[in-house]
Amino acid sequence: MNAAQEAARALGRQIRILNASNEADIDKAFAILTETKVDGLVIGADAFFIVRRDQLVALAAREAVPAIYPFREFAAAGGLTSHGASLPDQYRQVGNYTGKILQGAKPNELPVLHPTKYELVINLATTRILGLQLPPTFLT
Repeated sequence: MNAAQEAARALGRQIRILNASNEADIDKAFAILTETKVDGLVIGADAFFIVRRDQLVALAAREAVPAIYPFREFAAAGGLTSHGASLPDQYRQVGNYTGKILQGAKPNELPVLHPTKYELVINLATTRILGLQLPPTFLT
């Protein structure tokens, strides 16, 4: 969050960070977003948000707030765009680790893995609903 705030300051922009840890917090956050007329929304990569994917996408659509999400599943559910690690790829890595451990490998001796496959997904139907136009070169 600090890095994002520093980058925004360097560009002469302002970022407002809203936290949510329950459903009521999500509703409050969207009320604040509507009240302050934000230009966009970034949803963090957190299990709390993944489970509430449909709620977040629906609220962003209702308030016509362009939003970027952490995983392709959000864009598939109607969100504008997503950029992040591939969840199926991460699940595959977990399965590989589990197999190694079940075959006798010691967990503390296994290397720490980082995602290697990232995806950018843009929901073109949502861009039209929000009245956004993407340059042809971007679509290519």
